[in-house]
Amino acid sequence: MAEAPSVTTFVVGDQLPWADDTMSDESGPLDPGVVYEAGARQECSIHKISSRGVTIRGELGQGPGEHVAVEIGTGQRPAGTIAWAKRGELGVCFDEPVDMVALLNRKLVSQPAERRLMPRVEIRSEAYVKFAETFAPATLRNISAKGLQLEGADLPPVGTYVAVFVEGLNVPPGEVVWRRDNLAGIEVFEELSWTSIIPWIRSAIRKGSECAVSPR
Repeated sequence: MAEAPSVTTFVVGDQLPWADDTMSDESGPLDPGVVYEAGARQECSIHKISSRGVTIRGELGQGPGEHVAVEIGTGQRPAGTIAWAKRGELGVCFDEPVDMVALLNRKLVSQPAERRLMPRVEIRSEAYVKFAETFAPATLRNISAKGLQLEGADLPPVGTYVAVFVEGLNVPPGEVVWRRDNLAGIEVFEELSWTSIIPWIRSAIRKGSECAVSPR
């Protein structure tokens, strides 16, 4: 039986990764990690990671204000300060931001060359979903090799075949496999290649940086 893909989420954007908006489809294994504090080593799981911080899970004894280093599966060990602790999860704010594109590339390189799957990436982007005669606006919330999550007021029910349109990215057709309120999970019929998603993410990061420095 094939190993279930990791649901660790890589958050794109200048934000801390622990907004209180747990994803509906996040059941599955998480990437392993290690917490280091004053020479002590403790294993953990990586829930979400962004350029500014990380959320980790496990039987952890640290608390807010403590300074730690978190080793992620790619071998990097950024240091930071614990910002909060809640129900077995810690939020760590990095001392220095990490390069998300480099982090994603390291994640891909760590996989077997013949079976490299794009990990789950949380990113906000305008999208449109077409089903039957309907062409509805939506927001892309996250994307991985096997599918994506949309948010919108007019999303179709479970079992509907859909086409999703995102500027700059060729998304294969798929099927709605779950719904919750205004969220929907789409499973694509053909895997999304990391060779197409990475350039799109790099472009999105560049556009975000340009918007951040543009005068109002």
